[in-house]
Amino acid sequence: MRVVLAGGGTAGHIEPALALADALREQDPAIGITCLGTERGLETRLVPERGYELALVPAVPLPRSLTPKLLTVPGRLAGAISTAAGILDQVRADVLVGFGGYVATPAYLAARRRGVPIVVHEANPRPGLANRLGARLTDHVFTGHPDTPLPNAQYIGIPLRRQIAGMDRLSLGDKARSYFGLESDRVTLLVFGGSQGARSINKAALAAAPRLRAAGVQVLHVIGPKNTVEVEPPPGDPQYVILPYIDRMDLAYAAADLVLCRSGAITCAELTAVGLPAAYVPLPHGNGEQRLNAQPIVQAGGGIMIDDADLSAEWITATLLPILNDPERVVAMSEAASRMGRADADATLARKVLEIVSR
Repeated sequence: MRVVLAGGGTAGHIEPALALADALREQDPAIGITCLGTERGLETRLVPERGYELALVPAVPLPRSLTPKLLTVPGRLAGAISTAAGILDQVRADVLVGFGGYVATPAYLAARRRGVPIVVHEANPRPGLANRLGARLTDHVFTGHPDTPLPNAQYIGIPLRRQIAGMDRLSLGDKARSYFGLESDRVTLLVFGGSQGARSINKAALAAAPRLRAAGVQVLHVIGPKNTVEVEPPPGDPQYVILPYIDRMDLAYAAADLVLCRSGAITCAELTAVGLPAAYVPLPHGNGEQRLNAQPIVQAGGGIMIDDADLSAEWITATLLPILNDPERVVAMSEAASRMGRADADATLARKVLEIVSR
């Protein structure tokens, strides 16, 4: 069987595609997998690192809505479709699975032209243009959010790395805290702002460091690879560990009792899959989908939410610190978050893809 995966640009498109690739290989190691991407996306690094073949298609940025601006890109889009169709021919694709992003639009149209079955997965509550187009070309549409407005959509969750979705967070706790130089018996707050960090979260957490320490809370703070800290908390106990980036997010989750973070689709899916409660700070820009990502979790009791403009050291002290110092509430929030999680979306989507090809 030959499977082509189309999802590029951001980790939100690439990671679910790679999680599906891993799940397909686990069910049948003989499956051939090719990932489509563009030369400008993170896939040029992430896909080869995971050991999968990457084929490049010209990037054709499209408007976010169906407007007359679409008429300005037919030439470039036609070239990208031809390139994608050539790749489908070359690998003799049995199915195309798209996750959105620049590469998905030409991939969907090429698959339609070649008669290759199309599967669409949309991680966000508000689907992008590529997946809205793809959903019109197939009956096989799956979503990571229960309220995503796409035709024929079936909610299955977001495919996640097995390293995270399959871990036992509680049993790894002591090992994980030791890995980061933290003490095993202290309440731990994990702070991060997505893959690139978030300055507002960094600023508020660092300003709250003295009060967190005074209350006996240790902190693991991922500031982002391009961010700097003007004044670091002085050495001492409890620990306040600052890192630019973490490769082992599974261990970061296992080390934590509570998280302060953005609410991207992947972040929300990972935290609920491992049963980790969070204080979500939705990105204040964009189309508001980060708020929609966190809302069901908060409503179920698995987290709380604070607007970016209202986040401060004082809010952390007044709102987050009492939660950290209430073990029963943390446990209740953990259980609520876990009930919202879908840890098996990778295997579920893999089974669906195999069934579609077999039919």
